[in-house]
Amino acid sequence: MTGYNSVKMKDLSELYMHLGFTGIETYIQSGNVIFSCPESMSSKDISTMLERTIHEKFGYNVPVMIRTIAEIKKLMADNPFLDESNFDASKMAVIFLHVEPSDAQIRKVSGVSYPPDKFKITGTEIYIYCPNGFGRTKLYTNFFEQKMGVTGTARNWKTITSILELAEEF
Repeated sequence: MTGYNSVKMKDLSELYMHLGFTGIETYIQSGNVIFSCPESMSSKDISTMLERTIHEKFGYNVPVMIRTIAEIKKLMADNPFLDESNFDASKMAVIFLHVEPSDAQIRKVSGVSYPPDKFKITGTEIYIYCPNGFGRTKLYTNFFEQKMGVTGTARNWKTITSILELAEEF
């Protein structure tokens, strides 16, 4: 919820609290919200409810991507670029996709190569590693959204690590 769909994190926290979620923590002005909910609620149900409520309260049609602590831990452990020589976490990001892309969508970028930048699509995430930094890379959210017809939001590795640390404090 950044950029043109700006919502104060305090207001977003209050929305989550109003919906009955607990342990609500926000991470900077980024739209990242850490919260607890009943285990009986699926990520899809939570996402749909939040999308609807955000639209009703703030007038924004925004996709909500939900990831559990276990999913974030798995994502971090499965990072295909950790074994790169001289791996630099500050050159790493992940695009979290709203839904898992189809094989046809993945094929649209399967031959794309912009060395030294690399990407790998795994389930609902696109790992991106740019050894020279993100300043000139073509491999970022807009590229994948346009080429594949997907919706996503990117977070750098430091942000993902910080969010996991906050979530584990619950």
